[in-house]
Amino acid sequence: MRRNASPQRHSTVALSVLLSLFCSATSAQQTTEDSIEVIEVTGNNVNQSLMSPKEAVINGPFGDGLALKDIPRSVTAISAQMMEALDITTLQDILAVSPNTYAATGFGAPSLPTIRGQLGELLQDGVRRQAGNNGFGVPLSFNAIEQIDVVKGPTPVLFGTSQRNGGFVNLQSKLASITPQDSQFSFSAGRWDSYQAQMDISRVLVENKSGIRLSYERIDNGDFYDFSSHQSDSLYTALRFVPDNVSTWDINFEYYDVQFTDNAGINRPTQDLIDNGVYITGQGVQANGSLVPGAGAVISPTGQVVIDRSRVLTDPDNINTATTYLIHSIYKRQLNEQTSLKNTTYYQHLEREEIAQNSFVEIIDGAKTAQNRTELAYDWSDKQQSIFAVDVRYNSVLGFSQFTTEADAPIDLTGPITNRRIPLTNAQKARLVELRPGVFVSPGGQYDINDDGLGDFSLSDTTDSTSWQTGLAVQHDSKWNDELSTSVGYRLDYYDVEARDPIAPQGQLAASDSINDILQSGQISVSYAITPSLTSYIASTYNEATSNSMAGGNTLGGDNLISELNFATDNTLFEAGLKYAPDESNWYVDGAWFNQKRSLRNRDGSNTGIRATGLEVQAFYAAERFWLSAGYTYIDVRYDNSGTSQESRQVADAFDNSRPDIIQGTAVGSPNFTPFAPSTRRVQGIPEQSVGLSGGYNIKDNWTAGFSSIYTKSYPLDFLATVMIRDQFTLDINTRYMLNEKLALRFAVNNVTNEKNWRPVFEGGFFGPTLVFPELPIHGEVKLTYSF
Repeated sequence: MRRNASPQRHSTVALSVLLSLFCSATSAQQTTEDSIEVIEVTGNNVNQSLMSPKEAVINGPFGDGLALKDIPRSVTAISAQMMEALDITTLQDILAVSPNTYAATGFGAPSLPTIRGQLGELLQDGVRRQAGNNGFGVPLSFNAIEQIDVVKGPTPVLFGTSQRNGGFVNLQSKLASITPQDSQFSFSAGRWDSYQAQMDISRVLVENKSGIRLSYERIDNGDFYDFSSHQSDSLYTALRFVPDNVSTWDINFEYYDVQFTDNAGINRPTQDLIDNGVYITGQGVQANGSLVPGAGAVISPTGQVVIDRSRVLTDPDNINTATTYLIHSIYKRQLNEQTSLKNTTYYQHLEREEIAQNSFVEIIDGAKTAQNRTELAYDWSDKQQSIFAVDVRYNSVLGFSQFTTEADAPIDLTGPITNRRIPLTNAQKARLVELRPGVFVSPGGQYDINDDGLGDFSLSDTTDSTSWQTGLAVQHDSKWNDELSTSVGYRLDYYDVEARDPIAPQGQLAASDSINDILQSGQISVSYAITPSLTSYIASTYNEATSNSMAGGNTLGGDNLISELNFATDNTLFEAGLKYAPDESNWYVDGAWFNQKRSLRNRDGSNTGIRATGLEVQAFYAAERFWLSAGYTYIDVRYDNSGTSQESRQVADAFDNSRPDIIQGTAVGSPNFTPFAPSTRRVQGIPEQSVGLSGGYNIKDNWTAGFSSIYTKSYPLDFLATVMIRDQFTLDINTRYMLNEKLALRFAVNNVTNEKNWRPVFEGGFFGPTLVFPELPIHGEVKLTYSF
């Protein structure tokens, strides 16, 4: 079959691309060397000094103050200038510059990155943030951020075990300055009544001793999609103290409040919908004759219409809000010539409430996370260094959820809003608990109230849980000679976890359980400098990871126990790569081949084994008047002799066969919660190949223009590959004009060719035969920035 033959063929093509890039880079280096005697550089080389990854400093994952070429893993550093140039405002936008980061939309509010075909972790200043469960949670504000580091593969031993192992994004917070620097105000306006304002003010308190930085962002966005909007406020404060010449102390605080929309896209994704925008009409009917959407409902098609792409599965009466605040403290001190200390402290509090008219409920009454990590770095010599770390993390979650009665496929989006609403029947309410008047949630445990030996309640993610994670880690880095370097790391994490039912049914003793376990992780890498400019590396990691629910909490299963399997998900990575970063040239190029085995958390809390093999290449060139960034991805992601499930087996299950001229339905009904036997089939919802190309050009000293483009190859939307997302392309363009030394005007047009592109709604493919997300049409934005 062609599918089985394509990995070798595309790997060969990708390797050819990588070699071509290296050859081009080497040629450019030689040209630079031959011309150096006659070239005179004047003025500021804005593109090279502000945009090149060669200038990036990576702090945290593998130590502090490292350059990309010195890290034996695939890493992309995105500076604040690049975030501005490419209008990176969500985690999904990083695909423009970082290969293998294609993502589902996370119900229109992505809270986690997707890396190498799986959800990754979100960290800030080296500490895991609270984020969404399976990618849906709280949208992210970049108001507090000045650099995004995208790291492929599991978190290293210094950061400890976690749930998601595709990779991670480490957000580097804005820092206060102890020397004078500009403040800035910006305002932008875009299509669909979208507005954003930001004020970023820096002040020196005591010259060379202390400084403060304040940043406030207000977003008030309308939306292309029906009944959708986003309003948020982010207030950020950073302090820096330099008490002496051997220590620094950075403290920051962020308060974030947001109201946003849970956007499920368009249901009934047939191939005709993807290719031609044609939607099949007709409201689903349950077996009892009810037109209320419910499990097993069957649709008798009534016709076909070209649906407006803005008509998505939303509801004007939905409630969806979140409030969080975070505190970070990083203290560094050089104790003596050989020893340095770093202490990182983090606290976050989160409250979230979603009450949807389709019966979905997720309420976090309080999630509190505190963490302290102390690292001691000791230089045995100028070529041998050890880092020792002690890490303690506390997490407490009180949350309530209900997702057992949702039914998306039976809803006719072309009908009235009432088609979308799922009032609970008395029988359904009897399997839930009333949290407050009219709001029903699942209990946090299972109970047999009629003594028939069966549980009488529907379970979701309701929990009142606490966990302590205590980690001990060591990493030793060796530079054996000018060419050969190694790094070895090992970590033990002790987990002590309790979970309780916070809302047991009346008359029942609340279920509870506790568990403790020790998890291990290890890493080893070898780097060899082929030339002073070209470095090769191999890296291998192993970790035992956890599996959590909303806000990192732990739930009880149907047996009222915390599953031991939640602490037994093995993850492995083998990666080999090349990095080209000559000091005397404007090139930076790297490429990596990887084989990664990991566990994918399913919506029901179970885990599915996934194996990913692939190649990723990224290249950057910065000259005096232009810069160019390119990335290529090939990835083959398959189930690792493991089972999976979907909300329905295929989209045809939702329809009967009364109109075979429209669709040959099976009349099975949808949702039907279909499990699939263990297999090595390709994982749905992930393009096998993608290409990103971005660049900018200085037309004049005060005028620049740029672009960003992304191509993704066709891929299956559902497990059986009955519906395919075709090859897709997106092009964004922008221009920026300095009106004077202080004032700049930027104009951008996104999706300039007005492509009708689609994406999966949810990670893991669960909703593949049920939902698909229409991406935005052409839209523009103008932004005014004033420095003072």
